[in-house]
Amino acid sequence: MSERPKPKAPNLFAAAGLERGAPRPLADRLRPDKLADVVGQDHLLGADGALTRMLEARSLGSLIFWGPTGTGKTTVARLLARATDHYFAQISAVFSGVADLKKVFDAARLRRETGQGTLLFVDEIHRFNRAQQDSFLPVMEDGTIVLVGATTENPSFELIAPLLSRSRVLVFRPLDAAALEKLIARAETIEGKTLPLDHGARAALLRMADGDGRAALTLAEEIWRAARHGETFDAAALQEVVQRRAPIYDKQQDSHYNLISALHKSVRGSDADAALYYLCRMLDAGEDPLYLARRIVRMAVEDIGLADPQALVVANAAKDAYDFLGSPEGELAIAEAVIYVATAPKSNAAYVAFGAAMRTAKEAGSLLPPKHILNAPTRLMQSEGYGEGYEYDHNAPEAFSGQDYFPEQLGRQKFYDPPERGFEREIKKRLEYWAKLRKERSGS
Repeated sequence: MSERPKPKAPNLFAAAGLERGAPRPLADRLRPDKLADVVGQDHLLGADGALTRMLEARSLGSLIFWGPTGTGKTTVARLLARATDHYFAQISAVFSGVADLKKVFDAARLRRETGQGTLLFVDEIHRFNRAQQDSFLPVMEDGTIVLVGATTENPSFELIAPLLSRSRVLVFRPLDAAALEKLIARAETIEGKTLPLDHGARAALLRMADGDGRAALTLAEEIWRAARHGETFDAAALQEVVQRRAPIYDKQQDSHYNLISALHKSVRGSDADAALYYLCRMLDAGEDPLYLARRIVRMAVEDIGLADPQALVVANAAKDAYDFLGSPEGELAIAEAVIYVATAPKSNAAYVAFGAAMRTAKEAGSLLPPKHILNAPTRLMQSEGYGEGYEYDHNAPEAFSGQDYFPEQLGRQKFYDPPERGFEREIKKRLEYWAKLRKERSGS
Protein backbone atom coordinates (compact mmCIF):
# COMPACT_ATOMS: atom_id res chain seq x y z
CA MET A 1 0.00 0.00 0.00
CA SER A 2 1.50 3.29 -1.06
CA GLU A 3 1.98 6.12 1.42
CA ARG A 4 -0.38 9.00 1.26
CA PRO A 5 1.40 12.11 0.04
CA LYS A 6 2.31 14.49 2.82
CA PRO A 7 0.45 17.74 2.70
CA LYS A 8 2.58 20.65 1.56
CA ALA A 9 3.53 23.30 4.09
CA PRO A 10 1.43 26.40 3.56
CA ASN A 11 3.10 29.04 1.43
CA LEU A 12 2.96 32.05 3.67
CA PHE A 13 4.22 34.34 0.94
CA ALA A 14 1.44 33.25 -1.43
CA ALA A 15 -1.13 33.49 1.34
CA ALA A 16 -0.11 37.08 1.88
CA GLY A 17 -0.30 37.79 -1.83
CA LEU A 18 3.49 38.07 -2.12
CA GLU A 19 6.18 36.13 -3.94
CA ARG A 20 9.78 35.64 -3.00
CA GLY A 21 11.82 38.42 -4.46
CA ALA A 22 8.92 40.84 -4.09
CA PRO A 23 9.63 44.47 -5.02
CA ARG A 24 11.98 46.30 -2.72
CA PRO A 25 10.71 49.23 -0.63
CA LEU A 26 10.29 52.43 -2.59
CA ALA A 27 13.06 54.22 -0.67
CA ASP A 28 15.50 51.47 -1.63
CA ARG A 29 14.46 51.48 -5.29
CA LEU A 30 14.95 55.26 -5.48
CA ARG A 31 18.46 55.15 -4.03
CA PRO A 32 20.57 57.30 -6.45
CA ASP A 33 23.09 55.66 -8.80
CA LYS A 34 25.26 58.76 -9.06
CA LEU A 35 26.14 61.68 -6.81
CA ALA A 36 24.41 64.17 -9.11
CA ASP A 37 21.08 62.53 -8.29
CA VAL A 38 21.38 63.10 -4.52
CA VAL A 39 18.90 65.80 -3.51
CA GLY A 40 19.03 68.37 -0.75
CA GLN A 41 22.81 68.50 -0.21
CA ASP A 42 23.90 71.06 -2.80
CA HIS A 43 26.32 72.64 -0.31
CA LEU A 44 28.28 69.36 -0.47
CA LEU A 45 27.57 68.07 -3.97
CA GLY A 46 26.85 71.20 -5.99
CA ALA A 47 29.34 72.79 -8.39
CA ASP A 48 31.31 74.38 -5.54
CA GLY A 49 30.47 71.78 -2.89
CA ALA A 50 33.07 70.36 -0.51
CA LEU A 51 32.75 66.81 -1.84
CA THR A 52 32.75 67.98 -5.46
CA ARG A 53 36.09 69.71 -4.90
CA MET A 54 37.53 66.58 -3.24
CA LEU A 55 36.52 64.43 -6.18
CA GLU A 56 37.95 66.90 -8.69
CA ALA A 57 41.27 66.75 -6.82
CA ARG A 58 41.05 62.92 -6.69
CA SER A 59 41.92 63.21 -3.02
CA LEU A 60 39.56 61.69 -0.50
CA GLY A 61 40.39 61.94 3.19
CA SER A 62 38.53 60.50 6.16
CA LEU A 63 35.16 62.12 6.77
CA ILE A 64 32.47 62.37 9.40
CA PHE A 65 28.95 62.84 8.03
CA TRP A 66 26.80 64.59 10.63
CA GLY A 67 23.09 65.00 10.04
CA PRO A 68 19.60 63.65 10.72
CA THR A 69 18.28 60.37 9.38
CA GLY A 70 17.05 60.13 5.81
CA THR A 71 19.37 62.81 4.39
CA GLY A 72 21.56 60.55 2.22
CA LYS A 73 24.64 59.85 4.36
CA THR A 74 24.86 56.13 3.51
CA THR A 75 24.08 56.70 -0.16
CA VAL A 76 26.72 59.40 -0.54
CA ALA A 77 29.36 57.21 1.14
CA ARG A 78 28.58 54.34 -1.22
CA LEU A 79 28.74 56.60 -4.29
CA LEU A 80 31.99 58.19 -3.08
CA ALA A 81 33.59 54.76 -2.96
CA ARG A 82 32.41 54.06 -6.52
CA ALA A 83 33.62 57.44 -7.79
CA THR A 84 37.10 56.94 -6.31
CA ASP A 85 37.48 53.23 -7.12
CA HIS A 86 37.55 52.22 -3.45
CA TYR A 87 36.10 48.97 -2.14
CA PHE A 88 33.02 49.83 -0.10
CA ALA A 89 32.85 48.15 3.31
CA GLN A 90 30.05 48.92 5.75
CA ILE A 91 29.56 48.20 9.45
CA SER A 92 27.19 49.50 12.09
CA ALA A 93 28.43 50.51 15.53
CA VAL A 94 25.20 49.10 16.95
CA PHE A 95 26.06 45.50 15.98
CA SER A 96 29.87 45.53 15.78
CA GLY A 97 32.63 45.10 18.34
CA VAL A 98 36.43 45.02 18.44
CA ALA A 99 36.58 41.56 16.84
CA ASP A 100 34.47 42.75 13.89
CA LEU A 101 36.68 45.80 13.44
CA LYS A 102 39.81 43.63 13.41
CA LYS A 103 38.36 41.49 10.60
CA VAL A 104 37.48 44.57 8.58
CA PHE A 105 40.96 46.07 9.08
CA ASP A 106 42.70 42.79 8.14
CA ALA A 107 40.63 42.51 4.96
CA ALA A 108 41.46 46.13 4.09
CA ARG A 109 45.19 45.42 4.53
CA LEU A 110 44.97 42.51 2.08
CA ARG A 111 43.19 44.69 -0.48
CA ARG A 112 45.80 47.37 -0.04
CA GLU A 113 48.52 44.88 -0.96
CA THR A 114 46.73 44.30 -4.26
CA GLY A 115 46.50 48.03 -4.89
CA GLN A 116 42.87 48.62 -3.94
CA GLY A 117 41.85 51.06 -1.22
CA THR A 118 38.96 50.55 1.18
CA LEU A 119 36.33 53.10 2.10
CA LEU A 120 34.93 51.94 5.44
CA PHE A 121 31.51 53.36 6.18
CA VAL A 122 30.65 53.20 9.89
CA ASP A 123 27.00 53.88 10.60
CA GLU A 124 26.18 55.48 13.98
CA ILE A 125 29.88 55.80 14.77
CA HIS A 126 29.04 57.77 17.92
CA ARG A 127 27.90 54.51 19.53
CA PHE A 128 31.47 53.18 19.65
CA ASN A 129 33.19 53.74 22.99
CA ARG A 130 36.52 55.55 23.39
CA ALA A 131 38.65 52.39 23.05
CA GLN A 132 36.79 51.31 19.91
CA GLN A 133 37.17 54.78 18.39
CA ASP A 134 40.90 54.68 19.24
CA SER A 135 41.27 51.51 17.17
CA PHE A 136 40.56 53.46 13.96
CA LEU A 137 43.51 55.82 14.41
CA PRO A 138 46.42 53.61 13.23
CA VAL A 139 44.59 52.30 10.14
CA MET A 140 43.56 55.83 9.21
CA GLU A 141 47.12 57.11 9.62
CA ASP A 142 48.78 54.38 7.53
CA GLY A 143 46.17 54.59 4.77
CA THR A 144 44.69 51.13 5.31
CA ILE A 145 41.20 52.65 5.24
CA VAL A 146 39.46 55.87 4.35
CA LEU A 147 36.98 56.25 7.19
CA VAL A 148 33.53 57.71 6.56
CA GLY A 149 31.60 57.79 9.81
CA ALA A 150 27.94 58.72 9.99
CA THR A 151 26.32 60.19 13.09
CA THR A 152 23.09 61.91 14.01
CA GLU A 153 24.73 63.34 17.15
CA ASN A 154 27.05 66.30 17.55
CA PRO A 155 30.56 64.96 16.84
CA SER A 156 32.09 67.55 19.16
CA PHE A 157 30.50 65.75 22.10
CA GLU A 158 30.33 62.15 20.89
CA LEU A 159 33.65 61.50 19.10
CA ILE A 160 37.14 61.56 20.58
CA ALA A 161 39.40 64.49 19.72
CA PRO A 162 42.11 62.38 17.96
CA LEU A 163 39.48 60.93 15.60
CA LEU A 164 38.06 64.37 14.86
CA SER A 165 41.52 65.81 14.24
CA ARG A 166 42.11 63.20 11.51
CA SER A 167 38.74 63.71 9.82
CA ARG A 168 36.73 66.43 8.18
CA VAL A 169 33.20 66.93 9.47
CA LEU A 170 30.59 67.49 6.77
CA VAL A 171 27.09 68.52 7.79
CA PHE A 172 24.10 66.93 6.05
CA ARG A 173 21.04 69.15 6.18
CA PRO A 174 17.41 68.06 6.59
CA LEU A 175 15.72 67.97 3.18
CA ASP A 176 13.70 71.10 2.49
CA ALA A 177 10.29 71.06 0.82
CA ALA A 178 11.79 71.44 -2.67
CA ALA A 179 14.11 68.44 -2.18
CA LEU A 180 11.31 66.31 -0.75
CA GLU A 181 9.09 67.29 -3.68
CA LYS A 182 11.81 66.08 -6.08
CA LEU A 183 11.84 62.70 -4.32
CA ILE A 184 8.06 62.40 -4.48
CA ALA A 185 8.08 63.33 -8.19
CA ARG A 186 10.69 60.60 -8.87
CA ALA A 187 8.56 58.11 -6.95
CA GLU A 188 5.52 59.03 -9.05
CA THR A 189 7.57 58.52 -12.23
CA ILE A 190 8.75 55.08 -11.12
CA GLU A 191 5.27 54.03 -9.98
CA GLY A 192 3.65 55.49 -13.08
CA LYS A 193 0.95 57.26 -11.08
CA THR A 194 0.51 60.41 -9.02
CA LEU A 195 -0.12 60.46 -5.30
CA PRO A 196 -3.88 60.71 -4.64
CA LEU A 197 -3.52 63.93 -2.63
CA ASP A 198 -4.95 67.40 -3.08
CA HIS A 199 -2.65 70.43 -2.82
CA GLY A 200 -3.10 70.86 0.93
CA ALA A 201 -2.53 67.17 1.64
CA ARG A 202 0.62 67.11 -0.48
CA ALA A 203 2.03 70.04 1.51
CA ALA A 204 1.04 68.27 4.74
CA LEU A 205 2.89 65.13 3.60
CA LEU A 206 6.09 67.14 3.12
CA ARG A 207 5.72 68.61 6.62
CA MET A 208 5.13 65.16 8.13
CA ALA A 209 8.37 63.91 6.57
CA ASP A 210 10.21 66.46 8.75
CA GLY A 211 13.22 66.71 6.42
CA ASP A 212 13.63 62.92 6.16
CA GLY A 213 13.65 61.64 2.56
CA ARG A 214 13.20 58.00 3.56
CA ALA A 215 10.19 58.95 5.69
CA ALA A 216 8.62 60.88 2.79
CA LEU A 217 8.87 57.84 0.50
CA THR A 218 7.56 55.48 3.18
CA LEU A 219 4.56 57.75 3.69
CA ALA A 220 3.99 57.83 -0.08
CA GLU A 221 3.90 54.02 -0.15
CA GLU A 222 1.38 53.97 2.70
CA ILE A 223 -0.86 56.39 0.81
CA TRP A 224 -0.80 54.34 -2.40
CA ARG A 225 -1.65 51.20 -0.44
CA ALA A 226 -4.52 52.87 1.37
CA ALA A 227 -6.16 54.73 -1.52
CA ARG A 228 -9.19 53.17 -3.16
CA HIS A 229 -9.79 53.57 -6.90
CA GLY A 230 -10.51 57.20 -7.74
CA GLU A 231 -10.04 58.38 -4.16
CA THR A 232 -8.18 61.61 -3.34
CA PHE A 233 -7.19 62.55 0.20
CA ASP A 234 -7.33 66.00 1.71
CA ALA A 235 -5.07 66.96 4.65
CA ALA A 236 -7.50 65.68 7.31
CA ALA A 237 -8.00 62.35 5.53
CA LEU A 238 -4.25 62.00 5.03
CA GLN A 239 -3.68 62.36 8.75
CA GLU A 240 -6.22 59.62 9.41
CA VAL A 241 -4.74 57.28 6.80
CA VAL A 242 -1.11 57.48 7.89
CA GLN A 243 -1.96 57.97 11.57
CA ARG A 244 0.54 60.80 11.57
CA ARG A 245 4.17 59.93 11.97
CA ALA A 246 5.64 60.82 15.36
CA PRO A 247 7.97 63.83 15.28
CA ILE A 248 11.69 63.10 15.11
CA TYR A 249 12.68 64.02 18.64
CA ASP A 250 14.91 62.52 21.31
CA LYS A 251 14.68 64.18 24.69
CA GLN A 252 18.30 63.36 25.48
CA GLN A 253 19.90 64.41 22.18
CA ASP A 254 20.43 67.25 19.74
CA SER A 255 16.80 67.77 18.71
CA HIS A 256 15.91 68.45 22.35
CA TYR A 257 18.64 71.08 22.75
CA ASN A 258 18.00 72.62 19.35
CA LEU A 259 14.31 73.21 20.07
CA ILE A 260 14.78 74.56 23.60
CA SER A 261 17.44 76.88 22.22
CA ALA A 262 15.00 78.04 19.53
CA LEU A 263 12.29 78.61 22.16
CA HIS A 264 14.63 80.59 24.42
CA LYS A 265 15.96 82.77 21.61
CA SER A 266 12.43 83.44 20.31
CA VAL A 267 11.43 84.66 23.77
CA ARG A 268 14.59 86.79 24.01
CA GLY A 269 13.76 88.22 20.58
CA SER A 270 10.21 89.12 21.71
CA ASP A 271 8.61 86.88 19.04
CA ALA A 272 5.63 85.42 20.86
CA ASP A 273 4.36 83.51 17.80
CA ALA A 274 7.68 81.72 17.18
CA ALA A 275 8.01 80.99 20.90
CA LEU A 276 4.56 79.39 20.95
CA TYR A 277 5.43 77.33 17.87
CA TYR A 278 8.56 75.84 19.49
CA LEU A 279 6.74 75.29 22.76
CA CYS A 280 4.05 73.31 20.92
CA ARG A 281 6.67 71.39 18.90
CA MET A 282 8.24 70.18 22.13
CA LEU A 283 4.95 69.42 23.88
CA ASP A 284 3.71 67.54 20.82
CA ALA A 285 6.91 65.48 20.80
CA GLY A 286 6.40 64.41 24.41
CA GLU A 287 8.68 66.82 26.27
CA ASP A 288 8.10 67.03 30.02
CA PRO A 289 6.00 70.18 30.56
CA LEU A 290 7.66 70.79 33.92
CA TYR A 291 11.04 70.92 32.18
CA LEU A 292 9.63 73.62 29.89
CA ALA A 293 8.13 75.47 32.85
CA ARG A 294 11.52 75.50 34.60
CA ARG A 295 13.18 76.84 31.45
CA ILE A 296 10.61 79.65 31.24
CA VAL A 297 11.44 80.60 34.84
CA ARG A 298 15.07 80.78 33.73
CA MET A 299 14.11 83.03 30.80
CA ALA A 300 12.25 85.34 33.19
CA VAL A 301 15.31 85.87 35.38
CA GLU A 302 17.94 85.90 32.61
CA ASP A 303 16.33 87.91 29.82
CA ILE A 304 13.70 90.03 31.57
CA GLY A 305 14.90 90.43 35.13
CA LEU A 306 13.76 93.62 36.78
CA ALA A 307 12.56 95.19 33.53
CA ASP A 308 9.32 93.43 34.51
CA PRO A 309 9.47 91.83 37.98
CA GLN A 310 6.07 90.23 37.30
CA ALA A 311 7.63 87.93 34.68
CA LEU A 312 9.15 85.71 37.37
CA VAL A 313 5.87 85.70 39.27
CA VAL A 314 3.93 84.66 36.15
CA ALA A 315 6.49 81.98 35.21
CA ASN A 316 6.43 80.47 38.70
CA ALA A 317 2.63 80.63 38.76
CA ALA A 318 2.52 78.71 35.46
CA LYS A 319 4.74 75.98 36.93
CA ASP A 320 2.47 75.72 39.98
CA ALA A 321 -0.65 75.72 37.80
CA TYR A 322 0.70 72.84 35.73
CA ASP A 323 1.57 70.97 38.93
CA PHE A 324 -2.02 71.47 40.08
CA LEU A 325 -3.86 70.81 36.80
CA GLY A 326 -1.58 68.39 34.94
CA SER A 327 -1.93 67.75 31.19
CA PRO A 328 -3.47 68.96 29.00
CA GLU A 329 -5.15 71.80 30.95
CA GLY A 330 -1.98 72.90 32.70
CA GLU A 331 -0.17 73.29 29.38
CA LEU A 332 -2.26 76.40 28.69
CA ALA A 333 -0.75 78.04 31.78
CA ILE A 334 2.72 77.36 30.37
CA ALA A 335 1.66 78.81 27.01
CA GLU A 336 0.39 81.96 28.76
CA ALA A 337 3.72 82.30 30.56
CA VAL A 338 5.58 81.96 27.23
CA ILE A 339 3.45 84.74 25.73
CA TYR A 340 4.04 86.93 28.80
CA VAL A 341 7.83 86.55 28.85
CA ALA A 342 8.06 86.94 25.07
CA THR A 343 6.12 90.23 25.15
CA ALA A 344 7.73 91.61 28.34
CA PRO A 345 10.42 94.34 28.14
CA LYS A 346 13.84 92.70 27.99
CA SER A 347 16.88 93.26 30.16
CA ASN A 348 19.86 91.11 31.07
CA ALA A 349 21.27 93.79 33.40
CA ALA A 350 20.72 91.69 36.53
CA TYR A 351 22.24 88.64 34.79
CA VAL A 352 25.32 90.63 33.72
CA ALA A 353 25.63 92.28 37.14
CA PHE A 354 25.52 88.94 38.92
CA GLY A 355 28.25 87.52 36.67
CA ALA A 356 30.48 90.56 37.16
CA ALA A 357 29.97 90.57 40.92
CA MET A 358 30.75 86.83 41.09
CA ARG A 359 34.02 87.31 39.18
CA THR A 360 35.04 90.19 41.43
CA ALA A 361 34.12 88.24 44.57
CA LYS A 362 36.31 85.34 43.46
CA GLU A 363 39.22 87.63 42.65
CA ALA A 364 38.88 89.63 45.90
CA GLY A 365 39.12 86.49 48.01
CA SER A 366 38.75 87.08 51.77
CA LEU A 367 38.79 90.87 51.91
CA LEU A 368 36.99 92.05 55.07
CA PRO A 369 34.08 94.47 54.84
CA PRO A 370 34.80 97.94 56.22
CA LYS A 371 34.78 97.95 60.04
CA HIS A 372 32.05 100.58 60.36
CA ILE A 373 29.40 98.17 59.00
CA LEU A 374 30.47 95.24 61.19
CA ASN A 375 28.68 94.43 64.45
CA ALA A 376 30.68 94.79 67.70
CA PRO A 377 29.19 92.32 70.20
CA THR A 378 32.33 92.33 72.43
CA ARG A 379 34.43 95.07 74.07
CA LEU A 380 37.50 93.85 72.21
CA MET A 381 35.75 94.34 68.90
CA GLN A 382 34.55 97.77 70.01
CA SER A 383 38.12 98.68 70.92
CA GLU A 384 39.21 97.57 67.45
CA GLY A 385 36.78 100.01 65.86
CA TYR A 386 34.07 97.56 64.79
CA GLY A 387 30.83 99.47 64.15
CA GLU A 388 32.47 102.84 64.74
CA GLY A 389 30.98 105.60 62.61
CA TYR A 390 28.11 103.51 61.24
CA GLU A 391 25.11 105.62 60.22
CA TYR A 392 21.67 104.08 60.51
CA ASP A 393 20.14 104.79 57.10
CA HIS A 394 16.58 105.13 58.39
CA ASN A 395 17.72 108.07 60.53
CA ALA A 396 19.42 109.80 57.59
CA PRO A 397 17.63 112.30 55.33
CA GLU A 398 15.63 110.44 52.68
CA ALA A 399 16.71 107.17 54.44
CA PHE A 400 20.05 107.28 52.61
CA SER A 401 23.36 107.81 54.40
CA GLY A 402 25.63 107.43 51.36
CA GLN A 403 28.18 105.32 53.25
CA ASP A 404 30.64 103.07 51.44
CA TYR A 405 29.95 99.38 51.98
CA PHE A 406 32.73 97.83 49.87
CA PRO A 407 36.01 96.54 51.36
CA GLU A 408 38.50 99.43 51.60
CA GLN A 409 41.12 97.57 49.53
CA LEU A 410 38.61 96.97 46.74
CA GLY A 411 37.09 100.42 46.42
CA ARG A 412 33.67 101.21 45.06
CA GLN A 413 32.48 98.97 42.21
CA LYS A 414 29.64 99.23 39.66
CA PHE A 415 28.03 95.99 38.49
CA TYR A 416 24.37 96.78 37.87
CA ASP A 417 23.57 99.15 35.01
CA PRO A 418 19.84 98.98 34.26
CA PRO A 419 18.61 100.07 30.83
CA GLU A 420 15.83 102.57 30.36
CA ARG A 421 13.24 99.88 29.64
CA GLY A 422 10.23 98.72 31.58
CA PHE A 423 10.38 98.95 35.36
CA GLU A 424 14.18 99.29 35.25
CA ARG A 425 13.69 102.83 33.96
CA GLU A 426 12.43 103.69 37.47
CA ILE A 427 15.27 101.75 39.12
CA LYS A 428 17.80 103.66 37.02
CA LYS A 429 16.33 106.96 38.23
CA ARG A 430 16.72 105.84 41.85
CA LEU A 431 20.30 104.69 41.36
CA GLU A 432 21.24 107.97 39.65
CA TYR A 433 19.60 109.97 42.45
CA TRP A 434 21.41 108.00 45.15
CA ALA A 435 24.71 108.40 43.28
CA LYS A 436 24.11 112.18 43.28
CA LEU A 437 23.38 112.17 47.04
CA ARG A 438 26.41 109.97 47.75
CA LYS A 439 28.64 112.39 45.90
CA GLU A 440 27.18 115.41 47.71
CA ARG A 441 27.43 113.84 51.17
CA SER A 442 30.95 112.52 50.66
CA GLY A 443 32.09 115.98 49.58
CA SER A 444 33.73 114.60 46.43
